[in-house]
Amino acid sequence: MLKLVSGNKIKQYLSHILEQRTSSNIINKRENLLEKKKNQHKITIKEIQNKDILKRNKNHLQKQAEKNFTDEGDQLFKMGIKILQQSKSQKQKEEAYLLFAKAADMGNLKAMEKMADALLFGNFGLQNITAAIQLYESLAKEGSCKAQNALGFLSSYGIGMEYDQAKALIYYTFGSAGGSMMSQMILGYRYLSGINVLQNCEVALSHYKKVADYIADTLEKSEGVPVEKVRLTERAENLSSNSEILDWDRYQYYKFLAERGDVQIQVSLGQLHLTGRKGLDQDDYKALYYFLKAAKAGSANAMAFIGKMYLEGNAAAPQNNATAFKYFSVAASKGNAIGLHGLGLLYFYGKGVPVNYAEALKYFQKAAEKGWPNAQFQLGFMYYSGSGIWKDYKLAFKYFYLASQSGQPLAIYYLAEMYATGRGVVRSCRTAAELYKGVCELGHWAEKFLTAYFAYKDGDIDSSLIQYALLAEMGYEVAQSNSAFILESKKANILEKEKMYSMALLLWNRAAIQGNAFARVKIGDYHYYGYGTKKDYQTAATHYSIAADKYHSAQAMFNLAYMYEHGLGIAKDIHLARRLYDMAAQTSPDAHIPVFFALMKLETMYLLQDTLFFNFTMRWKWLEMDTTIGPCWDLFVIGLIVAGLIFLLRNHHG
Repeated sequence: MLKLVSGNKIKQYLSHILEQRTSSNIINKRENLLEKKKNQHKITIKEIQNKDILKRNKNHLQKQAEKNFTDEGDQLFKMGIKILQQSKSQKQKEEAYLLFAKAADMGNLKAMEKMADALLFGNFGLQNITAAIQLYESLAKEGSCKAQNALGFLSSYGIGMEYDQAKALIYYTFGSAGGSMMSQMILGYRYLSGINVLQNCEVALSHYKKVADYIADTLEKSEGVPVEKVRLTERAENLSSNSEILDWDRYQYYKFLAERGDVQIQVSLGQLHLTGRKGLDQDDYKALYYFLKAAKAGSANAMAFIGKMYLEGNAAAPQNNATAFKYFSVAASKGNAIGLHGLGLLYFYGKGVPVNYAEALKYFQKAAEKGWPNAQFQLGFMYYSGSGIWKDYKLAFKYFYLASQSGQPLAIYYLAEMYATGRGVVRSCRTAAELYKGVCELGHWAEKFLTAYFAYKDGDIDSSLIQYALLAEMGYEVAQSNSAFILESKKANILEKEKMYSMALLLWNRAAIQGNAFARVKIGDYHYYGYGTKKDYQTAATHYSIAADKYHSAQAMFNLAYMYEHGLGIAKDIHLARRLYDMAAQTSPDAHIPVFFALMKLETMYLLQDTLFFNFTMRWKWLEMDTTIGPCWDLFVIGLIVAGLIFLLRNHHG
């Protein structure tokens, strides 16, 4: 067994590779070793007089040395991948990356891709974008589609490279042609949204379908689990407290409750460990442990999940159809939807029982009636494919749609197929492309949401930003808003400070187009204050209006009310300002206090204007308040109102 290594050792190894060898040295390491092998056999070669024999022997030795060299690099890379897939600790991941470093030093292209990614994303604190680019450029010359995708991404943001959208598009095109799923997604998103290319739904559909086909094939083999996507805009004040990620203290508390016999918590912990959700490691043994405790207490859900584990097979519960049937049957007898669905699967695929579509249909229907999305999908699939029943695309669409409302990924995929082909529905390229996009976003690359979040939480802003930025480029709305949020904080160092607001505005805009209300308000703020663009009150008001009308944003209503009150970019309208202030207070409890003070100020100012200063308006010119008191005179008045209220309250209590 290999000795576990520290992160420092990986850093030293990488430093050695980067300092002692240029990227071309690494790529050409094979040739250096071959020369060494040739010298070792020099004595033997000199003894051979016949030139033809000499030539044949040289070729043989060269091929043998190259094969041995390649085999050793491949073995190290495969060992690293195996350790990485089974890793449950940081030390094991470090061990895997040390093997990748060794394989990369031998010229293994896949290992070099891994090391370049480590340098780009800052794995184990190794972030060195200049070195990453050096490796990517060398790999791109070797035809690496992953390297071409990475160079396209860096060019599109101007990170470590010149900002060049045309160049980025070329890299993405080559990456896509070489088989990069990320490049396919990026091009799909760009053509769907018309980003630096002419909008073309059919081209977008083609790119998204290729990736969605791959994801669907993966999901059919094993059920996928969506990765938690934490919104930094909602967690800025307290990152350790959120529902998407389970913090350590809360996890320990749940464990305590589970051990005390809380059946619901036992089932929940079993599910979390089974799928590795909410930041917990996937652990089949812990999952089975909690399910068995809950099953012993009579939980039908726990029994059904145990059946599921034995049906699929894993280290803790080896595949066993008979055991799966037993647990599913007990759960189904209690009316459990998961158990009913499990029995349906056994009869549909003939696992441990003869194939019986009629029985499968019966169990799927019972589970679907109870709202289980996987059963709804299976019913849809039976009608779609005509498995044991007549094909019926209308019924297939009905069940696929029902399942898709709960986020069932394969149901979404088949809905996309129907819209793309016009099978059972009126063909709609846009709908199909957007549905395919949703399936594509379930790919393994979404795991970067977790690593990016933890990097941000640990204060590694640059590592977090570059991961979110890549996901944003692929079209993830949450990543777009998170990237913009980090950029506007100006805490990152990988982009020039003067470019941060303009890049943040671009990302807020992309997130807003995808339906993010907060992002729409942010665009209004950027135009109001002139962040990353020229001050433009009219454009700001337009965006606030969209956020208020379409998303009922209290913040947008308040901002728009202020603009109507002062006539900023729009005609002054006190009555509409009052109405919008009231609407903001009704929409959100958090707006009550700001609205109260805003209305107090508004009413006080206009009361004074209508009474005390009525006869002096020609001499005083109320609008000159800005020059007399200052541009923040309204805040000064609010202060006077607050002081007056405090004085009245004190006298009242006295």
